[in-house]
Amino acid sequence: MILSIHLILQEVFGYDAFRGPQQAIIEHVVAGGDALVLMPTGGGKSLCYQIPAIAREQAGQGITVVISPLIALMHDQVGALHEAGIKAEFLNSTLSGEQATQVERRLLRGDITLLYAAPERVTTPRFLAQLDSLYERGKLSLFAIDEAHCVSQWGHDFRPEYRALTVLHERYGSVPRIALTATADALTRADIVERLQLQDARLFISSFDRPNISYTIVEKRDATQQLLRFITSEHMGDAGIVYCQSRKRVEDIANLLCDEGIAALPYHAGLEAKVRQANQDQFLRSEGIVMVATIAFGMGIDKPDVRFVAHLDMPKNIEGYYQETGRAGRDGQAAQAWMCYGLQDVVNQRRMIDESPAGEEFKQGLRGKLDALLGLAEATDCRRVRLLHYFDEESKACGNCDNCLHPPAVWDGTDAARKLLSTIYRVQQMGGSYGAVHIMDILRGKSTEKVTQRGHETLSTFGIGADLSEVQLRGVLRQLIAIGAVAVDAQAFNTLQLTDASRAVLRGEVPVQLRASVSSPAERKAKRSSAVHAGSVGKTPIALDAAAQTRYTALKAWRGEVAKEHNLPAYVIFHDATLAAIAERAPLSLDDLQGISGIGAKKLEAYGEEVLRVMVSV
Repeated sequence: MILSIHLILQEVFGYDAFRGPQQAIIEHVVAGGDALVLMPTGGGKSLCYQIPAIAREQAGQGITVVISPLIALMHDQVGALHEAGIKAEFLNSTLSGEQATQVERRLLRGDITLLYAAPERVTTPRFLAQLDSLYERGKLSLFAIDEAHCVSQWGHDFRPEYRALTVLHERYGSVPRIALTATADALTRADIVERLQLQDARLFISSFDRPNISYTIVEKRDATQQLLRFITSEHMGDAGIVYCQSRKRVEDIANLLCDEGIAALPYHAGLEAKVRQANQDQFLRSEGIVMVATIAFGMGIDKPDVRFVAHLDMPKNIEGYYQETGRAGRDGQAAQAWMCYGLQDVVNQRRMIDESPAGEEFKQGLRGKLDALLGLAEATDCRRVRLLHYFDEESKACGNCDNCLHPPAVWDGTDAARKLLSTIYRVQQMGGSYGAVHIMDILRGKSTEKVTQRGHETLSTFGIGADLSEVQLRGVLRQLIAIGAVAVDAQAFNTLQLTDASRAVLRGEVPVQLRASVSSPAERKAKRSSAVHAGSVGKTPIALDAAAQTRYTALKAWRGEVAKEHNLPAYVIFHDATLAAIAERAPLSLDDLQGISGIGAKKLEAYGEEVLRVMVSV
């Protein structure tokens, strides 16, 4: 029997209704249309190709190939599909030669509904020959290209191997394709369309808004202590991710958190593959683990109960920031995105762009993206409005970010900027170039040994900024570097240099507006709206009375045992929201379990009796 897409949604996945544009996307793809889908993390992208794969396979149209760059995502999605009774497999380096051969045989027999593979494998002669065989027999149904932003040089996670996927359209032109990503601005979208030859594809753009995430960005002072206060005061016992720029920083922060009684693990490309995999598995399968990582970690991580994502260093662009913060709160419950940034972050990011071997046009694009992120960090208005505007989506003040909850004071830094630039100019006239600290010492009238030895106390700008704090001046300097009015010479100990853009600021033609420096919301008792109370290990997705809470706890313990037995993350068995709904309903029969979101026919058959046993035992 061929099921309709609504019946597949209900019978296989256990959901009553589609979300957002899911139905329109699925209908379009089932009918054989190409699609480019932009949908935020946690928005239900996987159903947009899994349901068409099932529907088209039932209609005799063959196998769906899912191109994914991540082994962890393949394992978890295939595991979840097995739990739902779907014939899914993956081909990757974790399989032995014999296991891979068995999967390939099933592939050629047409005994698989969805096959997951990495782009490097898909474009090999061996794999293409297997696809040729399926195509000739009319058994190649659909290509799903996940994390499609990886094909774009403008994307935050460009992977050259994605460029070779043009072969799919060139070789199998009649097979529909769906490309999906959570993050792409207009420039990246255009690049995806061109690189994957999706000019005739229908574009589906969901709202980028994640209203359950509260955004907080603080000025860096003592970053490690600021992070520690944030976690201990608001997220003790919660699962979270902390992003750092360097591998050493990752190790240091993970050790610090462990010393403070916070369960933390490191993840970066310098660790042995076995250690990385073990740490990732523990993060996915355990509760309350904090993963401290470089950006090597996270893409494709489906863990729904991550309650916070923290950045100890500023990312390269808003796309990266949005993608990384989007790993929080995939379950729709309250979560926080917290970032700590400072002058050195801006200097480092700007230097990496300037030293890149890329062409000047590409560098200018990267500088523009960095400026947009700095604009978000320095913003005095709603963070969410700024963030969504970047993706061409208009919105209203959210009432749920740090600026909405604690509106910052603003001051005009134009005069201070001119004084800073004048000081840089005058020390250069005396035959030297200096770093930020020395320039600020001169401007604030500090007679340090270095200042007096070089005679800089005689400069006309010495002391004219005595009324300005170091924090204020660092804010001014961040803005000047961001707009290109000051350059940082990495080859000369990060000394400050004037640029062609300096003249307009010196003439007062470019205003410099700044937020007044305030203490971090994590360092004072934050007045938060009811929508942002941090979660905890025992927090339920819905309010439960005492008896239901007892049932929920018992269900979580049972789920943990099943997940361990199946070697899967617990959420693949049932999401927390499903367990909470079961606990609230207190079912006494299999009929009572029907209709609960997340319980499809296969899961009802596999776990229904066990769930009832747990209900009776508490």
